[in-house]
Amino acid sequence: MAAPTNHSAKTIFNLPDSGCRFESDGLVFSPMSEKIDQYRNKIDSIDDQILKLLSKRGECALAIGKLKGKEGAAIHVPAREKNIFDRLIQTNPGPYKPEGIQSIFREIISATRAVEAPVRVAFLGPEATFTHMAAVKYFGSSSQMLPVKSIQAIFEDVEKGHSDYGVVPIENSSEGVVSHTLDMFANSNLKVCGEMVLRVSHHLLSHETDLNAIKVVYSHPQALAQCRNWLANHLPHVVLKETESTAMAAKLAAEENGVAAIASEIAASVYQLPVLEQSIQDQTQNYTRFLVIGTHAAGKTGGDKTSILFVARDEVGALYKILGPLAKAKVNLSKIESRPLKKKAWEYMFFVDLDGHAEDKRIAKALEEVKKRCSIFKILGSYPKSAVVA
Repeated sequence: MAAPTNHSAKTIFNLPDSGCRFESDGLVFSPMSEKIDQYRNKIDSIDDQILKLLSKRGECALAIGKLKGKEGAAIHVPAREKNIFDRLIQTNPGPYKPEGIQSIFREIISATRAVEAPVRVAFLGPEATFTHMAAVKYFGSSSQMLPVKSIQAIFEDVEKGHSDYGVVPIENSSEGVVSHTLDMFANSNLKVCGEMVLRVSHHLLSHETDLNAIKVVYSHPQALAQCRNWLANHLPHVVLKETESTAMAAKLAAEENGVAAIASEIAASVYQLPVLEQSIQDQTQNYTRFLVIGTHAAGKTGGDKTSILFVARDEVGALYKILGPLAKAKVNLSKIESRPLKKKAWEYMFFVDLDGHAEDKRIAKALEEVKKRCSIFKILGSYPKSAVVA
């Protein structure tokens, strides 16, 4: 506030930030403050209109939900949601950025679903893991988030109907595939119905204010690996202890002296731990890809990906023969990964991601040819491609 001045025994306080001033005989508004009030009144009026329109939208969604209930159809339809986001982003006049529009409408859709019955989502807990963050960003904060202790438990939770969907990590851009997730698909009938690619930033959390006071650092093995160079350079003598999740690491660090955790910003908030060092991952472009698993297949959107699993026959040129139909059909493969087949030594399962939907005629025909050349073949699911989410 500016210093008071005195004009003819009248005390005046100038309030430049508010566009008005206070005089001893009353508050005097400048033209700026009047304009601000006019805009605020317009915003209030617009908010009232938005609320009425949201109510109408909710009524339509509830009517659709009742029809789905009679038919036993899935409440969450990834293809429909992607079409909504794509259409709104394409027609967005500004000033909101595309990711802002998607974030706003994801929460609207999530809140609408919750009116009927919240979608139950199992994730690798506890709360504040990166899997939890991915689940919230995919399904919205009005969904019912259910933390479980392992990737296997996520699959079991969805298979038994305790959860509608599960979110599992599948690969990291610097540390590679999450092998346990791949292994679970071998014996599961669940479908991959969505994906989320999350930008991952690791922070050093601690009640200590000096790096020299830290003797132990807790974190998940992948987080420790992703920060190994930073740890070697800044904390070369600390003891590194693995935990089942980054969130558990934050919980332990919140309870002990002389320790730190490598975890997310949301974990810092949940466990009330100060961020001692920000973004300590060795790769600035650090991403983790998550899969959404459920019992329903996702429809076509025009921007899809398909995941398949197969075991090649034990013969010369088997893999070449399997991939040949895909190459002939000009199907782009975005990923191929192998895992040992545990039931038989020196045989392998292959996991492949390809561009397009399994219901596309060209891809469906190519996959039929692939199936003929395999001893085991499974389409894990087709689903909308994910953009990177910060």
